[in-house]
Amino acid sequence: MSGHSKWHNIQKTKGAADAKRSAAFTKIAREIIVAVKEGGSGDPNNNSRLATVIAKAKAVNMPNDNIKRTIDKALGAGNTDNYEAVTYEGYGPGGVAVIVEALTDNRQRTAPEVRHAFDKCNGNLGAIGCVSWSFDKKGVIVIDNEDGDLDEDTVMEDALEAGAAVFEADGPALEITCDPDAFNDVVKALEAKGYTFVTAEVEMVPQNYITLTGEGDVKNMQKLIDMLEDSDDVQNVWHNWDND
Repeated sequence: MSGHSKWHNIQKTKGAADAKRSAAFTKIAREIIVAVKEGGSGDPNNNSRLATVIAKAKAVNMPNDNIKRTIDKALGAGNTDNYEAVTYEGYGPGGVAVIVEALTDNRQRTAPEVRHAFDKCNGNLGAIGCVSWSFDKKGVIVIDNEDGDLDEDTVMEDALEAGAAVFEADGPALEITCDPDAFNDVVKALEAKGYTFVTAEVEMVPQNYITLTGEGDVKNMQKLIDMLEDSDDVQNVWHNWDND
């Protein structure tokens, strides 16, 4: 999910996300492999990074069998997948701040691909740290209440009791924000109470948002996001574009 997990963004991208479900599963599988290898364990109870990725996988309805197979693959002696995490930062049209998180086995392929996307869309790739200072890392959980079946006060009490810092009812979405270190505990506590999530992820949340007014800037910004997200190596694209 690009940008903050606001409900309007989720609604707009749901159709596209459904169409790209297979690609999304492939990217999450890559995250699972890295989490298992770096955490040294296939047990989410002993590997907090893996637990975080599994929460993300479940939120997009990745089957449990897929998750288990990927963990088993990562633990296999013959597994040669070797990905490294790389972050790129830059500016999109109109000065929109953009953070691109990638997992790649070939930086010489990924970097030019990311740079090309920025150049093509009237943006520019910058140095590490040029925009990340204006984002905060937070655990963000969104629960769908479009049917109004959930009592907002009850969800808020459950979330705060679980360790959440902020609860916000954003139209039909109930958004829960927490410290990233508390994310896995909050997810477990809410799952135990029977809640399911639209999204559940540790995100880079912008401190402020930019509205684009020019039609060209809007088109280029959307194109930039699409080009980056279409890359097999790119895992997440965070930005501060207020695209209501």
